[in-house]
Amino acid sequence: MSSDVAIKVSALDKCYHVYDKPQDRLKQSLLPRIHRLLGRQEKLYHRDFWAVRNVSFEIPKGKTIGIIGQNGSGKSTLLQMICGTLTPSSGTIETKGRVAALLELGSGFNPDFSGRDNVYMNAALLGLEKSEIDARFDQIIQFADIGKFIDEPIKSYSSGMMVRLAFSVQAQIDPDILIVDEALSVGDAKFQAKCFERLRQLKENGTSILLVTHSSEQIVTHCDSAILLERGEVLEQGDPKMVVNRYYDVLFGKDQHAIAVPTSAPTKSSTPKSNTHHLSVDSDLFSARQGYNPYEYRWGDKSAEILDFHTECDGIEYPLSVKTGKTITLQLTVKFFKKLINPIFGLTVKTKEGVTLYGSNSELLNIGSMREIGEINSTVMLSANIQANLAPGDYFVSLGIATRDGETITPHDRRYDSIHFAVEPPEPFFGLVQMNLSIEHVVRLDQ
Repeated sequence: MSSDVAIKVSALDKCYHVYDKPQDRLKQSLLPRIHRLLGRQEKLYHRDFWAVRNVSFEIPKGKTIGIIGQNGSGKSTLLQMICGTLTPSSGTIETKGRVAALLELGSGFNPDFSGRDNVYMNAALLGLEKSEIDARFDQIIQFADIGKFIDEPIKSYSSGMMVRLAFSVQAQIDPDILIVDEALSVGDAKFQAKCFERLRQLKENGTSILLVTHSSEQIVTHCDSAILLERGEVLEQGDPKMVVNRYYDVLFGKDQHAIAVPTSAPTKSSTPKSNTHHLSVDSDLFSARQGYNPYEYRWGDKSAEILDFHTECDGIEYPLSVKTGKTITLQLTVKFFKKLINPIFGLTVKTKEGVTLYGSNSELLNIGSMREIGEINSTVMLSANIQANLAPGDYFVSLGIATRDGETITPHDRRYDSIHFAVEPPEPFFGLVQMNLSIEHVVRLDQ
């Protein structure tokens, strides 16, 4: 393994034997041996369940890798094998340096011991001498911020207190590799912010971090690359934004392999570019419009398609940039190829890193007129206003048409990051959002 690699996973598998009846387990342990002795063909009394199958990846030193996937996709099983608490069925795992892991809530703790005793026990399991733990103990307790409960049995702790103490131990020992499995979702917002600041510091000091989460925002904000697991296999690997888009395919699509639509290169259109105020009603003209992002991620079952768009701000059509606080008018045409009941139109604004700043849809806004459209072979125009209360920078608009049947959402056309626009400041400020701060009075109180 290269000296620049912290973790190397090669062709990793984990298979479980599933038995339909308890007696089948006994049969499997005895009968195959008897059949072999008698020269008979062996019979299996179990089914194979592959929790992880043929997973390979590397984590460079000082990098943060995110793993995302639905429940049951194999994330926790994979982490347990990397940590050594679970034995792989096949494949290899190589790690360099001290590995600290925050897996299941309360793992590595004895519920009958006090928080103080568990700190020493947990740190000792990670390879620290008592003198090293003594030197770091005050830092651990200060970071956990659980007060007098440090001397109480941890079985009396809330889940939030337990994760505070567990993370504090793992993060304050300066590990070479830190593995975090969704545990941070338990803590409150202030503690989560403190944890991510500590993760940033560890990364700057050369720690490699493996972060497992259901939060797409955490993946695109904190990770250098990402891995999408589905049914135990790597479905996508690479740029966090790309992986998160594919995750949405899996999360909301019935058959992501059948309906995913790769972005094609811009095509020639029968409508000239200058004819910007006439929207297409029968063909896709996104690629002919200024502001279109040719690297959009598009997918859906094509029961309806978003064909064309028009943007305007301060009388300028298809503006490449707008001033902070200005309103962008967006018009779209949507064609229905099947009759759809109560179609839902959605819109999301993201940063170039993929962080969602705003999202809403016609169902949340209770737009009654949307319920009246959706006839087969009909084309409708939608109009929306977006107020760009944003910091200077580049932003992307994602669009979608879907229908809902109970808890099931069927995407018909989703165009992620399809429209790009930039924001310029009318007045200086910092952050992501313009909040129109005004300072009304400045009065000296010592006179």
